Amino acid sequence: MSFALILACLWVLAAAIVAMLPMRHQYLPGVALLIAAPILIGVIWVQHGAWLGGVALFGFLSMFRRPLRYFYRRARGVPEAEARR
Repeated sequence: MSFALILACLWVLAAAIVAMLPMRHQYLPGVALLIAAPILIGVIWVQHGAWLGGVALFGFLSMFRRPLRYFYRRARGVPEAEARR
């Protein structure tokens, strides 16, 4: 197993541990995981190809779907009240 895949496994374990923390303690490690993920996915994509890179991307998107949806709406300028409908 390559070093990138070992790091990806550790990333998943870290994300699961962070998810168990109370919400007020999730922000800092959650942002660090959110920033590290695209770099790790890119390395996996380069080393192992599009198939495994796509699997890693799908896993990332499924774990961070709510924060990514929030950032997408914020970037588009959708008001919070409209986003809740």
